[in-house]
Amino acid sequence: MLGQVHDHIVRELGESSRTDTIFVLTAIVFNLIVLAVNSGISTAAIAEETSAAHDPISTATYDVMLVVFIIMTIVLNVVAVAALVLGRRNRRTLLGGLVAMYRDNDVDRYYDPSLMSNYGVRYLLFGGVIATLGLTAIIVPLIIRLS
Repeated sequence: MLGQVHDHIVRELGESSRTDTIFVLTAIVFNLIVLAVNSGISTAAIAEETSAAHDPISTATYDVMLVVFIIMTIVLNVVAVAALVLGRRNRRTLLGGLVAMYRDNDVDRYYDPSLMSNYGVRYLLFGGVIATLGLTAIIVPLIIRLS
């Protein structure tokens, strides 16, 4: 029975890692795409404003699109970071159970406890990457638009 519990915890850890990877990659790809799209929208809005046939409705449309993408960027990044926080908590709980199982069976000396804190640092770094790219995807197009 102990072997089955161990296998279940290890499977859950693997599933948690895959889920975290999906959230991180989705946020990174989304932020890079939105950075490009919003930069293009901002450039097009400026070109529209400076053209001889300036249409205020077209400029407003560009601005609305920019705001929509900014809101989507904020929402997606908040969801991704929240998922990472939950993933970190799940990993800590699962690893705590695994270490307790190892301790009960006197094999805990083979598991380095510093791994627990290393996982925490890794989650903070992932969150930092997501937040930095999210802010970049918002700020750079706004700088272009407002210049």
